[in-house]
Amino acid sequence: MDLARHLRHFLVVAEEMHFGRAAEALGIAQPPLSQSIQRLERELGVALFDRSRRAVQLTTAGQLLIAEARAVLAAEQRLRTVARKAGDGSLGTLRAGVPPDTPAAVLHRLLRELAAHSAGLTVDLHELTTTEQLRLLATAELDVGLVEHPVDAPDLQYGPSAELPLGVALPRTSPLARLHEVSLADLAGHELILSPRVAAPGWHDELLEVCRAHGFVPGRVRPARNPEFLLGLVLSGSGVALTREVLARREPRVAWRPLAGRPLSLRVGAVWPDASPHPAAPRFAQVAAAVLAEGTAPLPVPVPEKPTGPWSVVYTVHPAQRTDGDATLDARG
Repeated sequence: MDLARHLRHFLVVAEEMHFGRAAEALGIAQPPLSQSIQRLERELGVALFDRSRRAVQLTTAGQLLIAEARAVLAAEQRLRTVARKAGDGSLGTLRAGVPPDTPAAVLHRLLRELAAHSAGLTVDLHELTTTEQLRLLATAELDVGLVEHPVDAPDLQYGPSAELPLGVALPRTSPLARLHEVSLADLAGHELILSPRVAAPGWHDELLEVCRAHGFVPGRVRPARNPEFLLGLVLSGSGVALTREVLARREPRVAWRPLAGRPLSLRVGAVWPDASPHPAAPRFAQVAAAVLAEGTAPLPVPVPEKPTGPWSVVYTVHPAQRTDGDATLDARG
């Protein structure tokens, strides 16, 4: 039987103490209402209303059932709410993978934005390479992964991706650091520091192919999985790295210069299983792409005020834009 429906009928009759008015309040005819109450009484094995008098009255069992009926209906509503939220991805746990070099600010914003959309959703983040994420997605140990494209994996759905411009990271003492931008051909003769191919084979091969097409064939490719290790190798003069500005900025003694013509950009986006997808995966993909894209906005360039008389101005060049080491340019007149 539909216990919840019969209990709702019972509570309306108990409130109105009149079958006719209760039927009108419920929007049904009186005979079906009477049959519903009788069915509930048979199911419970007890009379709920005393019908021997002119006015309808509750029996002792009926009086005691009111509080229990309200509790059952409230619990049913909570159950429906939980099921609906779990179904639309705003409740439960989402197991998500992110690349190991994801900046802290991006992670913070990603989690904050997801919490704003779905306060009841717990995001269980895992620091994993693209290859590791694809493996765990295939074994259903991960619900969604933020991977470096291109990827070759069947049975996946793809969310929007963000294009992250790459530049060259090199020691500030390098002659190339004096340039405003560097071409890939300028890097000829240098060794290249790069994430191991096993981490993201598709992206690794694509990057090297673009380098070769633009006149840069590294004498040696040195693997560096950890961003700090990569910057340490750059700082030691062991080679140059093609990376994002936000990562190069971690080490002030490393200069970052954009690539002339912008030939390289890292495409990052979320993927999730095509079969039985987690309902929150598409939302994660949308938020992640937006947060990553906003993180690529260029740094503001300060504009000095025009002097109106005898003046002394010191222009301090932002570390990401200097071309002559750590020096400042002094102008006096």
